[in-house]
Amino acid sequence: MLHVAAIIAAGGRGLRIGADRPKQFLELGGRSILDLTVEALAASDRIHEIVVALPHDHLGATAESWKGKSAKPLRFVEGGERRQDSVARAFGSTSPRADIILIHDAARPFVTADVIARTIDAATTHGAAIAAIAVSDTVKQVGEAAGGSRPIRATIARETIFLAQTPQVFRRDILARALEFGNNIDATDEAMLVERLGLPVHVVDGDVKNIKVTTAEDLAEARRRSAGEGLSPRLTRIGTGYDLHRLVAGRPLILAGVRIPFDLGLDGHSDADIVCHAVTDAVLGAAAAGDIGRLFPDTDPKWKDADSIALLESAIERVSALGYRVSNVDVTVIAQQPKLLPHLDAMRDNLAAALQVDRQAVSIKGKTNEGVDSTGRGEAMACHAVVLLRS
Repeated sequence: MLHVAAIIAAGGRGLRIGADRPKQFLELGGRSILDLTVEALAASDRIHEIVVALPHDHLGATAESWKGKSAKPLRFVEGGERRQDSVARAFGSTSPRADIILIHDAARPFVTADVIARTIDAATTHGAAIAAIAVSDTVKQVGEAAGGSRPIRATIARETIFLAQTPQVFRRDILARALEFGNNIDATDEAMLVERLGLPVHVVDGDVKNIKVTTAEDLAEARRRSAGEGLSPRLTRIGTGYDLHRLVAGRPLILAGVRIPFDLGLDGHSDADIVCHAVTDAVLGAAAAGDIGRLFPDTDPKWKDADSIALLESAIERVSALGYRVSNVDVTVIAQQPKLLPHLDAMRDNLAAALQVDRQAVSIKGKTNEGVDSTGRGEAMACHAVVLLRS
């Protein structure tokens, strides 16, 4: 029986998605994309061992998290600067008895056993094979003209055009030659290296569900799939936030970006806007993307007197890159004075703009503390916020 080793190419940073971590470590339904991909390959009875190439700074923690969890041999190696470098390092860690080497993108967690099997079968017969999708739209080749226009140069027969996926599977000797050849050129996948050797690479039917997570839109679609293959239209996450600041003389009172007439203001390193701070923490918490203290520390002079609306907008950019959007927010401001009712509409408008939602998705309520503790005595103001994110 042929021995098949699978390589998972997970050494890249996935910068195009704009997240705070490599995309393979983003979550789908509470599990990282990488974990789901490893499990998909491990579930195939055609694969006998798995080697994962990872960024250096994620190597130890990921290997530790998988210790004792895989029924098949599972090894982790440090990736290289280029994809082909990562694959070459992983290839060097495969068992010498592996006749067939399968390479799969870490960012394709929905690969099926059927796709894996037919790609392995084709490579066993032909030496090299990839999964790919035939295009259904008319294909145009374009050029570039002055002024940035893109005129059509030719119409290409769509029957000849396929969109490459992974897995890509090779006989061991063929992949070894291709990787050695790849020392001197850059390639977007291993099939390209084999092509450059002048060897044929055969195409088998891929799967439209075998999507690659590259952009924030891809991530949102992947989260919808992981929530039930379309049975659940959205994945939602809830976050809470809280903030409290002392009231002092000589400071402006700013709540949700609105300057409110009052003889005292909130003391803090930034503008001490407790509404924005609580909402920012709720947004970041819902996405497990840190907190306001870590992202905008009060020890950094950069944030001295900072506009907290701008900090909230920065948090929204961060969670948007993770594939989430705000659905609604509910805010409760706790203060004895001043009365907030005359200012609530302006506060809601500011929050809605920063959160990129309709005003009707923003609720702000003012409550007193009935004379109890520092807020009830008028020494401080506090704010609670709850945010719902959707993918």
